Amino acid sequence: MAFSADELRVLRRALAVALHPAPLQDEDVQDALLLAESVDEAVREAGRLRAFLLDDLARYREALPGSLSGYLELLQDALAAGYDPAADDLAALRALRRNPAAAALLGRCQILAERSVRARLARVSQATATPAAATSAPRARLLALPGGRAADEPKPRPPAPGERPVPKPSEVFPPRRRPVPPPPPEERVAG
Repeated sequence: MAFSADELRVLRRALAVALHPAPLQDEDVQDALLLAESVDEAVREAGRLRAFLLDDLARYREALPGSLSGYLELLQDALAAGYDPAADDLAALRALRRNPAAAALLGRCQILAERSVRARLARVSQATATPAAATSAPRARLLALPGGRAADEPKPRPPAPGERPVPKPSEVFPPRRRPVPPPPPEERVAG
C-alpha cells in the first residue's frame, strides 16, 4: 500500500498525537477520518483482488494441462502475495513435474506448505499450552475402562414389585418387516 504525500502528512500528525496527546483541530480530525476511510477501502479492494486471484487460479488449475503457462504464472503471483499453496496446487504440480518450471515451482510450494503446516501446529500447541489449561480440572476418566467413572456411579435399581418396567427400544419399535414382493404378473398371450 502506498500513501500520497498528503496522506503521509496526516498519518504523521495522527501518530504524533497518539504519542503526545494534544487537542486536535477539526481539520485534523476530518483528515484522519478520510485517511481511515481510504485505508479501509484499500483493505477491502485488496481482499476483492485476492479473492479474484484465487478464483482465477482455481479456474486455471481445473483447465490443466492446457492452461499450464497461465496457471504457473498465476500461482507465482499468488505465492508472491502470501498465498499458501493448497493440496490441489501440490497435486497439480506433481502431475506436471515433467515441465521444468512446474518442477521448480513444486519444490518451492512444498517448502511453503510445510512452513505453513508447522506454523499452524505451533499456534495450536501454544493455544493449548496456556497457563489456564494447566490449572484446569483433570481430565475425566474413561467410562469403558474398569475403575472409570462408571464404577463410581450408582447402579440402576430394579423395578419395585407392581411397578411397570421401562420397555426396551426393541419392544417399543419392533423390527421392520421386509415387504413381500408381489407375485409376477401373468403372462398375456397376444392373439
